[in-house]
Amino acid sequence: MKIKQAVFSQGNSAFFFDDQRAIKNGARHDGFVYTGEPVTEKFSRIRQAGQSISVILILEDGQIAIGDCAAVQYSGAGGRDPLFLAEEYIPFLNKHIKPLLEGCELGSFRDLAQKFANLQIEGKNLHSALRYGLTQALLDAKAKAEKLMPCEVICKEYELPVVAERVPIFGQTGDNRYENVDKMVIKGVEVLPHGLINNIDEKLGRNGEKLREYIEWLVARIEKLRATPEYKPALHIDVYGNIGPIFDYNIDKIVDYLASLEKHAGGLPLYIEGPVDMEEKNLQIENLAGITQKLRNMGSQVKIVADEWCNTYEDVRDFCDANACDMVQIKTPDLGGIQNIVESILYCKKTGMEAYQGGTCNETDVSARICVHLAVAARADRMLAKPGMGFDEGYTIVNNELERILAVLRLRNGVS
Repeated sequence: MKIKQAVFSQGNSAFFFDDQRAIKNGARHDGFVYTGEPVTEKFSRIRQAGQSISVILILEDGQIAIGDCAAVQYSGAGGRDPLFLAEEYIPFLNKHIKPLLEGCELGSFRDLAQKFANLQIEGKNLHSALRYGLTQALLDAKAKAEKLMPCEVICKEYELPVVAERVPIFGQTGDNRYENVDKMVIKGVEVLPHGLINNIDEKLGRNGEKLREYIEWLVARIEKLRATPEYKPALHIDVYGNIGPIFDYNIDKIVDYLASLEKHAGGLPLYIEGPVDMEEKNLQIENLAGITQKLRNMGSQVKIVADEWCNTYEDVRDFCDANACDMVQIKTPDLGGIQNIVESILYCKKTGMEAYQGGTCNETDVSARICVHLAVAARADRMLAKPGMGFDEGYTIVNNELERILAVLRLRNGVS
C-alpha cells in the first residue's frame, strides 16, 4: 500500500501556549490571560492561542489516515523546541515533506518513523511537533493498510504481548483545582488531580502551607464523595519546580518538606512532579536524584516524578540510568516521533522506573487517541487524560478510546 496524496490543514489545539518563564517571574492573572510582557522567544503575549496542523494521508485504496502536529503548553521552556506556529510550518511541510510522503510505500512503521526522526532540512532536525504529527499519521496509515488497530501494529512490530487491560488514567484539574476534583472522584479516575501548582504565592505558599492544606482537602473530599471505600486513587501533583525556590534549593529542607506531606495524604500514594527546576539537564538529574535517594533513605513513601529537562528519548534514558526519580513523565509531543514514546516506556520498564505517558492539555483529540494505543501496547503505568483543561472532555476522549480498544482486543481473543 502506498500513500497517494498528502495534505495539511491548520487547526486549533485544545488549550493555549503559555510563557512559563514569564509566569514563574510573577505574571499575574487578568481574567483568563496574564498581565505583563512575554520573555520567551516567539511569544507575542504570555498566553496565546494554541495551534495544530493535521497531516492527512490519502492511501491508494481511498482510506484516509490522520495525525496531528501539536506542541506542549509551555513551549520554548525546559529545553524544549520553540513555539509552534502553524502559519510558519504549513508552507514548510508543503515544500519539504509532501514530496517525501506522496508515493511512499507503507512498509515497517518503525522504519518510516525513524526516517522522519533522522530527517534534516537545511541542516536542522524537524520541529518535534512536526515529527509528532507525521508519525501519528504514518501509524494510522499502516494500521489501515493492515486492517489492524494502531496498538496491534505496535505490538506486532515491537514483538510485545497484546494485553487487554486498562492503563490507569490521570486526570488534570487545570486551575479549577476543587470542582474538577469532585468530577474526578465521581467518575472514579485512578490518578488525580495534577493541580497546576505553577505559582508560589497563589497555590504553594511561601512555606508550602497551601499545598499541605490542598492535600488535606483532597483526602477529605475523596472520602466524602467516593462511591465505595475501595476507591483509593493515587495523588499526583505537579509543582513546576516551585518547591526549590521557597527553600533556597536546600536539598535537605526540600526533602524534609516533601516527606512531611506523606502524613497528610491519608494513606494514598503521593507523587510530586518537578519539585525543583535547575534550568539545566545535568543539574536537574543530580538534584532530583539526591532528593529521591534521601526520601528513600528516610523511609518516605513520597515518590518523585521527573518532567522538566526530561524531553527526549535520550533524556528519559539518562534520568532512568541515574535513578533520578521514581517515575518519568514521557511528555509525548516533546519526544517528536511517537516511536520514541514506545521506546521510552519500554526503557523505563527495563530499568524498573515507573512510566507516566503524559503529554499536554494543548494537544488534540487525534493525538490523544493515538497516544492511548501507544500506552496500551507498551503498558505504561499511567496515562494523561487529554487534551484540554476542562477534565471531562479529555477524560471522555481517552477513556472511551481505551474501552473501545479493550473491547476489540477481547473480542479477538474470544473473551466476552
